[in-house]
Amino acid sequence: MKLKNFFGHLKTVNKHRFLVFKLSIKAGIPIRGLLHDLSKYSPAEFFESVKYYNGKISPIKISKQENGYSKAWLHHKGRNKHHFEYWYDFNTPDKTPMIPYKYLVELICDNIAASMIYKGKDWNPKLQLEYFKNRKDLEYINSDVKKILIEVYSEIIKKGIDKVINKKNLIRIYNKYASKK
Repeated sequence: MKLKNFFGHLKTVNKHRFLVFKLSIKAGIPIRGLLHDLSKYSPAEFFESVKYYNGKISPIKISKQENGYSKAWLHHKGRNKHHFEYWYDFNTPDKTPMIPYKYLVELICDNIAASMIYKGKDWNPKLQLEYFKNRKDLEYINSDVKKILIEVYSEIIKKGIDKVINKKNLIRIYNKYASKK
């Protein structure tokens, strides 16, 4: 394990968590932002991520490319309800459930922060929407969750983060889809 990778990954995780925290405060879920991704400091996630750290893309993505899977990701998604993969159950015929509000908003803050951290100065709101729409695993996501994410990311393109990432607006968008049931 390289010391450079250790401190580089630690810095990336800390920057990401801080940005999620700032966005979570705007969104009205400060506690979720404070608790966000604490499992990334666990040995199961941290040391694999240090091993595959390069500072440009997620170490989890690199591990998946090299090994076909990531133990860190399996650990992470099973402990963090803000990932829609947490809500999958492939052994049930039931549709993937609607993610509760606080976790869905944390997911939004997480996705934006991760994109901003990895894209740096090249980040723009259009990239956020394009990245989301091009994911290969969207067939498993709850269709209303997918609509919420697309609407939020589309609104950010038109109005900017400050006008979209706030409690009043996010509750409005969430209720538009969640209250249909």
